[in-house]
Amino acid sequence: MTDTRRRVKVYTLNEDRQWDDRGTGHVSSGYVERLKGMSLLVRAESDGSLLLESKINPNTAYQKQQDTLIVWSEAENYDLALSFQEKAGCDEIWEKICQVQGKDPSVDITQELVDESEEERFDDMSSPGLELPPCELSRLEEVAELVASSLPSPLRREKLALAVENEGYIKKLLELFHVCEDLENQEGLHHLYEIIKGIFLLNRTALFEVMFSEECIMDVIGCLEFDPALPQPRRHREFLTKTAKFKEVIPISDPELKQKIHQTYRVQYIQDMVLPTPSVFEENMLSTLHSFIFFNKVEIVGMLQDDEKFLTDLFAQLTDEATDDDKRHELVNFLKEFCAFSQTLQPQNRDAFFKTLSNMGILPALEVILGMEDAQVRSAATDIFSYLVEYNPSMVREFVMQESQQNDDDILLINLIIEHMICDTDPELGGAVQLMGLLRTLVDPENMLATANKTEKSEFLSFFYKHCMHVLSAPLLANTTEEKPSKDDFQTSQLLALILELLTFCVEHHTYHIKNYIINKDILRRVLVLMASQHAFLALCALRFMRKIVGLKDEFYNRYIMRNFLFEPVVKAFLHNGSRYNLINSAIIEMFEYIRVEDVKSLTAHIIENYWKALEDVDYRERQDNPKLDSMRSILRNHRYRRDARTLEDEEEMWFNTDEDDLEDNEAVVPPSDKMKSEEDLMDPISKFMERKKLKDAEDKEVLGKANLSGRQSPSFKLSFSSTPKPSLTSPAPSSHHPGSPGSPGSPGSAGSPGSPGSGAKNSPPTAAITTKGGLVGLVDYPDDDEEEEDDTEKKEENPPLSKKSKLGS
Repeated sequence: MTDTRRRVKVYTLNEDRQWDDRGTGHVSSGYVERLKGMSLLVRAESDGSLLLESKINPNTAYQKQQDTLIVWSEAENYDLALSFQEKAGCDEIWEKICQVQGKDPSVDITQELVDESEEERFDDMSSPGLELPPCELSRLEEVAELVASSLPSPLRREKLALAVENEGYIKKLLELFHVCEDLENQEGLHHLYEIIKGIFLLNRTALFEVMFSEECIMDVIGCLEFDPALPQPRRHREFLTKTAKFKEVIPISDPELKQKIHQTYRVQYIQDMVLPTPSVFEENMLSTLHSFIFFNKVEIVGMLQDDEKFLTDLFAQLTDEATDDDKRHELVNFLKEFCAFSQTLQPQNRDAFFKTLSNMGILPALEVILGMEDAQVRSAATDIFSYLVEYNPSMVREFVMQESQQNDDDILLINLIIEHMICDTDPELGGAVQLMGLLRTLVDPENMLATANKTEKSEFLSFFYKHCMHVLSAPLLANTTEEKPSKDDFQTSQLLALILELLTFCVEHHTYHIKNYIINKDILRRVLVLMASQHAFLALCALRFMRKIVGLKDEFYNRYIMRNFLFEPVVKAFLHNGSRYNLINSAIIEMFEYIRVEDVKSLTAHIIENYWKALEDVDYRERQDNPKLDSMRSILRNHRYRRDARTLEDEEEMWFNTDEDDLEDNEAVVPPSDKMKSEEDLMDPISKFMERKKLKDAEDKEVLGKANLSGRQSPSFKLSFSSTPKPSLTSPAPSSHHPGSPGSPGSPGSAGSPGSPGSGAKNSPPTAAITTKGGLVGLVDYPDDDEEEEDDTEKKEENPPLSKKSKLGS
């Protein structure tokens, strides 16, 4: 369609009283059978889809504003606006609306449906109009009462607005304001405050244009200084004339543009600071004021964008090395506000806006600004950069890839962003969090384009891992050279947590790039050093990184983990955590449980072969309808492992569907060997290994039944892995000198070693057994813990476990 007269933009008013653009199209009017009446139809110019279908209701109030706007309310708190490209098109549609409602097209607002009695409505409609009292000092109280009494009635409001507009009443009132101020007539000033506030609530564009004109606006603000509810008048005019200074960082040659900027600032000030906070009933009465400011901002951005000389001078001074710091500070703040104003533009205009800025060289300019020492200037530049990244990340990616062909890595824009994130001096790292979010957007494959000629994803990720990833991971690698973090203060830990969050995102969304980087640079080993941090949130970030890798079930990753024994720091952290039931405890158990449930055979065999001695002595007590013992060993075997029901994902619920009826009350937790052999999902080597351990399990339970446990004990383990070439783990409280310490699976049995077939529990003193056997750790803490533990002990005495002879016979 080439008819520009009917070309419109559709806006809706959101909950924040801001106008949202719904698209551009062409408007028409016609009878719609479904709606049973004449309706307004707007079809999108891009694809012809229906943007708006609104029946012209005879009782709906339509307003025409600024010659090219039609505004109305479809329902309570749902306002619509059509912004026409040409005045002629607006007039045509306005005539159609007035024709349906039987109104004269010369009016700017049609009649509303009112909640008045028929008698009152007849009186109002039959009266020729509202007659205002003479604008005299002695009649101000009468005028104030008339305005206040007219506001509740839409019809009287309309007539009052017409009377004020036609008689030039506002200028007469402002003349009286000067008289009252000169005479210090407080009563008259209070009446004028009520009158002017009431005129604002009439919500009429024609009246706003008079009040916000250059000659009237300061006097209107003056009237609003004398609120009767305040003991002293405000000093808004003094602030606007003396404190608030208009700075032209680049001279504006267009006087209309300059006047529009002044007007918008003052009207915004009236809305935010001068007018009292509107009540629930008054909120909708100020919708026209919101619209006035919104469309002024759109107009300002358009006029500045069309002024090529202005933008050329702006960017020339931004990038000129001779520009002093104060001047550059002002230029950056102006550009930031300019970008903020652009958020009011509709999408196609915003496209043109950012394209213009890109052509002017905004990204090279930001590179210069980010290299400055002034923290405020860098902060403003970061905000501008965020507007660009959120609007069009592909534009930023294209720039940095072209830049890498000419510049060294250390002065690339994206590396400057990473360095500012790393060097953020804020103790809470507020700036670093913002920059990390921008980097995440830039490396997110979801917003990368793929065309027939090139694939942005592969090109940019290859560039990022070659030129930028080493800068991002530098603090992590520098802090993890030893077995513990070199620096473990709060701010450093927060920064490392941010870096790990971004690396975890890369593991999830990038494929071979991050895999090659992790394996070649041994990143996972360095990350797991942070498991020893004193800050639990950092240890959890490291664990989350490993969990994300394990969750991929990629054999390349699995072989890398097994080759370097990377479960060792996790097991150490688990043992060091002791009997505490916290996030670290749960997260580590969940990772082992995932490996078991998903049947990752290589990792399962690796964990049992190397970490069985560490994990077999950890018992958990779980309380459901029937108390029972469920060992950590069940995670590594083929038994369901149940936990207290928490806020779990739906897909995780299947992990905990244990049928407790399968176990009798007096049945041992570790089943006899014939039941073990019948488990289909266990691999043969693991089954054989389990059989060698069943005698030890029976003896442990016998000792546990005789021991009088009055409370939870901290687990104490001696971990030796003589069958593997890697170093042995060390436990938090070694018990190597106790005669009841467990030996290695392949080591010769000693007199007190439960691992030897010839040994018996009676040879070990009870204290040694308690030290050897880990204390019971409750997954769910209930107030009756101690009572239930005593009950369990009594049950075990009444039902002793099978003897060695009977077990061997089975």
